[in-house]
Amino acid sequence: MIVGCFELVSNFRGLLLDLLGVGSVEEIKAYLKEKKPFIDSKIEKYIPREYTQESLDFSLGPARYSYDLEAPNEALAKVIWEFLDRGGKRWRPAMFLLLADALGGDVDELGDFVLVPEVVHNGTLLVDDIEDRGELRRGKPCSHLVFGVDVAVNAGNAMYFLPILAFMKNRGRFPAETMLDAYEIYSQEMVNLHFGQAMDIWWHGGKGSSDLIAENEYLQMCAYKTGTLARMSAKLAGVFAGASKEVIESLGKFAESVGVAFQIQDDLLDISLKESERGEFGKTFGNDIKEGKRTLMIIHTLKNASQEDRKRLIEILRAHTSDKDLFCEALALLEKYGSAGYAREKAKSLVKESWAEVEKVLEPGEAKEKLQSFVEFLINRKI
Repeated sequence: MIVGCFELVSNFRGLLLDLLGVGSVEEIKAYLKEKKPFIDSKIEKYIPREYTQESLDFSLGPARYSYDLEAPNEALAKVIWEFLDRGGKRWRPAMFLLLADALGGDVDELGDFVLVPEVVHNGTLLVDDIEDRGELRRGKPCSHLVFGVDVAVNAGNAMYFLPILAFMKNRGRFPAETMLDAYEIYSQEMVNLHFGQAMDIWWHGGKGSSDLIAENEYLQMCAYKTGTLARMSAKLAGVFAGASKEVIESLGKFAESVGVAFQIQDDLLDISLKESERGEFGKTFGNDIKEGKRTLMIIHTLKNASQEDRKRLIEILRAHTSDKDLFCEALALLEKYGSAGYAREKAKSLVKESWAEVEKVLEPGEAKEKLQSFVEFLINRKI
């Protein structure tokens, strides 16, 4: 059974690598590598690796009584940077920079805001791992297993709010209307993010009134859970670059589609990575099936399967099992109904349709060309 299962994994892998054709992968890898130190330096500006009296005054204002330096360093800075230093592609802040550049914004002037989507994203991962009782993240034990649940919860929650410092410290450099728009974008997307997570938790916890989630309901969940931070990046880039409201909305819809496609592709990765690649990716084999998650592939299979096959797949999802034989059985059902191929085509069409719209509002140039290659890279990624 396991041998046949790995043949299925190979089939899914082939579908994955064909997702959008070949983009300028090496060019984009080089761009991400080039920008990572810049992005991390901006994060360090607002979340130092080691808090001092001066940096606490910067973040909190002068103490009315006195600050203890040990606690914020051990329970915040250390936890946050241990997690950030594990890796991550930094693609959301990179998208911010590319879009700002494509819109004619001054990347150096707007650079402080790259920390907003990146820090929030990593905060969601810390909290998500606790909610899912996760064991591995980016190839290492989850933060709550290293530092304790109480410390990890607080650090993850702090990462939702620490980026607001970038707005506060830069408010004098931009018109009041610009800052108000930026605050509203941030606030609305943070609300959306938690509604998306609520949907995901409810479904894969088996608490819904039906096991048959509609595809549009899944896509809406992704638009809030994964699409929201991409949308935040794009809309903030538009606001700070001085784009019109129409352009900002167009950019937001484009980035949201990229985020949704990214999630679909992430689901494909969960069932298609070779064992030798899983250490780098930092996930266990078939984790989504173990957690009972309603991915697009699962939704497609449940919709199209026979009554017997549907019942069996639901049983496996509800079992929350680590049994590889059961995982392979579920994988065979996805293969039987062509669900991976369907998911691949859906991701492909989402990005192509949204790019056709945003292409109209961006001026021709190197930044625009790099942005297109960047999007193709994200959807074609192997990690």
